[in-house]
Amino acid sequence: MTADARAGASNTRAAWTMLLAVAAFSLMDAGLKSLAATYPPFQVASLRGAASLPFVLAWALATGGVASLRINRWSLHLLRGAIGVGMMASFVYALGSLPLSTAYSIFFVAPLAITALSVPLLGERVGPRRWMAIAIGLLGVLVLLRPRGEGMVSLAALAVLAAALGYALSAITVRLLTRTDSVQSIMVWLLVMIALGAGLLAWPDWRPIRLEHAWTIAGVGIAGALGQYAITEAFRIGEASAIAPLEYTALVWGVLLDLGLWGVLPDAITWVGAAIIVASGLYLLRRERLHAEAEHP
Repeated sequence: MTADARAGASNTRAAWTMLLAVAAFSLMDAGLKSLAATYPPFQVASLRGAASLPFVLAWALATGGVASLRINRWSLHLLRGAIGVGMMASFVYALGSLPLSTAYSIFFVAPLAITALSVPLLGERVGPRRWMAIAIGLLGVLVLLRPRGEGMVSLAALAVLAAALGYALSAITVRLLTRTDSVQSIMVWLLVMIALGAGLLAWPDWRPIRLEHAWTIAGVGIAGALGQYAITEAFRIGEASAIAPLEYTALVWGVLLDLGLWGVLPDAITWVGAAIIVASGLYLLRRERLHAEAEHP
């Protein structure tokens, strides 16, 4: 098998793995939305971290042993943990009143935010075409929010934007952490900090967990752990520029889950805003791929 054939086979396997990751995370989010109807956001965030931790910890120990859990940069881990608590609680709060498809449409601004923040925080260079893609994506967010209409400038919509910004900051900390710490360490300690940090914040308003929600919490844990493993494996074996666009298939899952579980569908303006954000994100990924190929022919 030639090198090109091997690369093609790896990208194909990575693509299927990425699709599995997106599906798992979408099912996890549906579980979080269901729990958000009963429990406070910080409690749901804590349950998400605690429920996934045993599965991710077992994987980490099986693949890297205890040594892989060593922390070399405590400050960055703690910062990422704090960001993770805020991000998860904000997203859960938003899911309490927004359909999954709408929340996903707004959250898709995260890749644009990662590119924009990489300039001041990582010293990366972003050309005018990529800045234009970012500006167009932000226009799509304005379409979704409908600031002059009846629509969606609400605390829930702003909470999704906050979660997307948190995701972007978390992704940048990962770029820094992978220089000194293992993937196992990054994944395990984030879940530990979310479980403990969000749990402490939720403690004053903690509500007893109902027995009928035990399966939902377990499902959130399994789906979250599976999604985390699958997305890590996808980026390990495939080219990021080839598989990253598949993250947008979450919108399909959001629509299907909204319709199947809650009987709602996005309206026309939501589709327009989502299309603008996705198109700008896909163009941004293409420009980043061309930029990478120009630097490393």
